[in-house]
Amino acid sequence: MTPVTTERAEGVVFQALIDLVEDESLVRSETTFEELKIDSLDLVEVQQIVEEELGIRLLREDLKELRTVGDVVTLVVGRA
Repeated sequence: MTPVTTERAEGVVFQALIDLVEDESLVRSETTFEELKIDSLDLVEVQQIVEEELGIRLLREDLKELRTVGDVVTLVVGRA
């Protein structure tokens, strides 16, 4: 399995979010989920994609603490 680098984690997380939002130009590390209009169900979908694509398991409790796109990437890399 390919190692999970920051760049790889960003690619998977960004693509998952781009598929969920209307304006993909808003998907940046500093963007909040509120700005993207991402709700908890959308985050569960991102969680599933991260697990399928990268083999990294994120807990639902973890998702409650996340506020920005960068927070997700940091969590994924930390769990790798």
